[in-house]
Amino acid sequence: MSMIDYVFQQTIEYIDHIPKSLRKKYGQFFTSTETAIFMAELFEIPRQKSLSILDPGAGSGILSAALIERLQSEPYIEKIDLVCYENDPNILEVLSSNLNWVCQHSKKKVSFQIITDNYILSQMADFNYMLDANPNPRKFDVVIGNPPYMKVAKDAPETLAMPDVCYGAPNLYFLFASMSLFNLRDEGEMVYIIPRSWTSGAYFKKFRQELLSIGALEHIHLFVSRDKVFEKESVLQETIIIKVKKTAYKPDLVTISTTQSNCDFADKTVFEAPYTTVVNGEESYVYLVTNEDEANTLKTLNKFEDTLPSIGLRMKTGLTVDFRNRDSLRDSAEEKAVPLFYSQHIQNGKVVFPVGKKHEYIVTEQSSLLQQNTNYLFVKRFTAKEERRRLQCGVYLASKHPEYTEISTQNKINFICGLRDLPECVVYGLYVLFNSTLYDCYYRILNGSTQVNSTEINAMPVPSMNTIEAMGKELIRVRDMSEESCDNILRSYI
Repeated sequence: MSMIDYVFQQTIEYIDHIPKSLRKKYGQFFTSTETAIFMAELFEIPRQKSLSILDPGAGSGILSAALIERLQSEPYIEKIDLVCYENDPNILEVLSSNLNWVCQHSKKKVSFQIITDNYILSQMADFNYMLDANPNPRKFDVVIGNPPYMKVAKDAPETLAMPDVCYGAPNLYFLFASMSLFNLRDEGEMVYIIPRSWTSGAYFKKFRQELLSIGALEHIHLFVSRDKVFEKESVLQETIIIKVKKTAYKPDLVTISTTQSNCDFADKTVFEAPYTTVVNGEESYVYLVTNEDEANTLKTLNKFEDTLPSIGLRMKTGLTVDFRNRDSLRDSAEEKAVPLFYSQHIQNGKVVFPVGKKHEYIVTEQSSLLQQNTNYLFVKRFTAKEERRRLQCGVYLASKHPEYTEISTQNKINFICGLRDLPECVVYGLYVLFNSTLYDCYYRILNGSTQVNSTEINAMPVPSMNTIEAMGKELIRVRDMSEESCDNILRSYI
């Protein structure tokens, strides 16, 4: 029996006897054998006699076993030093037993150490270069990891321990990734399986800047299916595998591979994209392009030098959380009631009101729930994974509802504001952009989730205000709100 098969067998027995609720407490999800083997194969093993490995959040030791098994065929390696961090008492016995079995069946000399301390807190002083820090903290040749996926509070000890990479309430997975990069020696390599969410958005900006300033992305692997990454687990997390090298040198190309699930790595598609295409912009976003068409989409739109904020506009999230303001909601118009717009009001490129749905009016004195009745572009915040378009928008014109001075928006839609003193054709020009195939594709590359994030929209490149106005006039002239019509208009300006 192979090392990985033995460890996986023990892992399945553990999973079958430990309630998922208990494992979820630790953010614990186990890697499949195919994924572990693929991750181990990504390393470029240095030509040296001894190799040091770190496996933070080791769990049952699946990743360590996969890497040690891969090293059996490396002619230069004679000795392997493995350090595993794991502080879940329920699995420590399984981990120790698995590693002992691996050592006994290895052709190479393997020594291992299991550290049961908190991985983050135990190295806080070293990471922050504090007075009591170890002047020579241990560094590793390679790090392989499947970190815990669990949000922690903004005042949690782990958050406070890593202020340079934290913003708001972080997730443990990127704290682990940051610490792992710190634990690497120069020119060392790290392979991690982590959620995709870090690649964009304000919450992860400091982490991205840290990661991409001292490391270089060399390989990214994407899974088309969200629910087939972790064996015997029901995980709907958008998960990717990354290989990062701790180096100041940035490669010319990044390899981006894709498979349908965790079981078909032999059938993967591979695309090499320019590093400057994948890692781009002041926000250090990571664009997950998988083919030449997507790369061309980025190249085309990145020619625009403006963003919404730079031309005086901004996308914001709807103001009213309806279930928190039930007493203020109304089903029909009454004195002092104003429209409350939902995603259902966005229909075929326009905002239709009323539509006869429940709670489409609100009566409130809270200024935070009200906005001026002026022109907006409304954009749905949430769409289904299987829907063809991620960006679904509608033009709202204040002139259609002159009886109101104020309106409200439910927080499941976004709106582009700053249009009060601008002609109506600007709203239509924005619609051309965000209803086009190119912008929808751009956003899908930027964000794999089904939620449209206003921060990311505000960072996307847009044409100048004069160009947006001209595109809007053309859309009004042709009177065709279709995606094809928007594509034709946008194409004539790029």
